[in-house]
Amino acid sequence: MRRRPVDDVGFADFVVDHETRLRQACTSMWGPELGREAALDALAFGWEYWDRVRSMENPVGYLFVVGRNRFNGQRSRRREFPVADLPLPPDDRSPSYEPALEALIGALSERERQVVMLLHSSAWSMSEVAQLLDVSKSSIQTYAERGLDKLRVGLGLSTRSP
Repeated sequence: MRRRPVDDVGFADFVVDHETRLRQACTSMWGPELGREAALDALAFGWEYWDRVRSMENPVGYLFVVGRNRFNGQRSRRREFPVADLPLPPDDRSPSYEPALEALIGALSERERQVVMLLHSSAWSMSEVAQLLDVSKSSIQTYAERGLDKLRVGLGLSTRSP
């Protein structure tokens, strides 16, 4: 039998307050479509075990790890970052982004991609990313610098190699 949360209203408030962040975190790892699935799976787990999750210091980070662990088995069919799932610019012949950026983001290491996307696409702070990924802020800074250097070189904006 499935466990039920003791406080359904508290969980509903949690979802309102934190679903976007959890989805952004999962999307930074698997792209929009699969990231949303992972976030929903993690939230379902959170609801089922709400009595335990609600008292955690970092419930979003915990649910991110749950989503990652539960989703990894399904993800094995698609290991690379699904660049094709990124939203396309409007079809008015004036892209709102550099088209080469998609492939470059897909070529970053998983951790570099997560950090760069959360910091620069989702406007998270270094502290928030560090807490989510359970690493130091200096590690986040290093991943961000390496990822951005690779993007700059790939776009021809820097001559130094990453």
